[in-house]
Amino acid sequence: MAAATLDYDEADAVARLGGDWTLVGLGKSLPAREARLAELSRAAPRWDLRGIGRLDSVGALVLWRAWGRSLPSTLLISEQHRQVLERVSRLPRREARLAERHPAGPIVALGRFALDAQRIFLGTIALIGQLVLDLAWLWLHPRELPLREFSATLYKSGAQALPVIALIGFLIGVVLSYLSSLQLKAYGADVFIVNLLGIAIIRELGPLLVAVLVAGRSGSAMTAQLGVMRVTEEIDALATMGVSRSLRLVLPKVLALAVATPLLVVWCSAAGIFGGMVAAYLQMGLSYAYFIDTLPKVVPLANLWIGLAKGVSFGVLVGVIACYFGLHVRPNTESLSTGTTSSVVTAITTVIVVDAIFAIFTRTLGMPGT
Repeated sequence: MAAATLDYDEADAVARLGGDWTLVGLGKSLPAREARLAELSRAAPRWDLRGIGRLDSVGALVLWRAWGRSLPSTLLISEQHRQVLERVSRLPRREARLAERHPAGPIVALGRFALDAQRIFLGTIALIGQLVLDLAWLWLHPRELPLREFSATLYKSGAQALPVIALIGFLIGVVLSYLSSLQLKAYGADVFIVNLLGIAIIRELGPLLVAVLVAGRSGSAMTAQLGVMRVTEEIDALATMGVSRSLRLVLPKVLALAVATPLLVVWCSAAGIFGGMVAAYLQMGLSYAYFIDTLPKVVPLANLWIGLAKGVSFGVLVGVIACYFGLHVRPNTESLSTGTTSSVVTAITTVIVVDAIFAIFTRTLGMPGT
């Protein structure tokens, strides 16, 4: 392995290169070689590369950059090494596009964000429409219902999520009860802790917490699963065999989340109420019997129905968004990681927006005194 050499003949104005212009041959001298090449690129009109023994893509890229991304007017080089330079010249040039340095950068970034949001919105609407058509087809052909895929997703997204959701719900109930009791004690309104916990957990926190956990746990798994199938071309193989990807891959996941999420909402709300009840007893001395007897009187049943409706809506949204991003993963690992991240972020953002819409349209339902 000969080290890379670089000589300059001032009499003939020729730069002669020798040795091995490879990653190993350049080694620690790479910065110095780049600086010297930059100087010679302005002084040497002729370049003689016939003395080079080995040339890899690293050495060729160093020369290509030093020449200003164009070949010198006079270049003596072997045909084999010329092919290496030609391959490097065809590489895409990556230029840093810093929007903040351009006066219109923020506007351009906003426009790109709006176009991406529109594309995702239209894509999810089209996917929902396809699922509706699949349901209509299954209504006429009930034997084709993918029960095995549905039950597997229901078990993974529902049954296996029970422990973590119970823990999160219980701790949220404890924290909310503890912090609320500090304020209620100051005004002598200890008994209203039941009202606060019941409405907050059953109506808002329970569905929202479950949706966020389902998006981060099950949604990301669905996106990754479909993304891997895209990378390994399994989805293309299904299409070749005439198997509907929406019927076999998307519909069972969405239906399973639509069933599992409201059940998880009830489970999380129960755990949260129990945690709040324990904290209220320890912090305020409020008996369990009083808490259980007062809860159905101060929290109308409509709040439970609102929570269940949110659970169904959130489950469908998380499933559709997760499957959309999974089906649009490009066949490379970088796209798989980016798609999974975008799926979770988009699902959580959508859930919060839909929760706000629910709050607006149901503001007069299930509230005591209305």
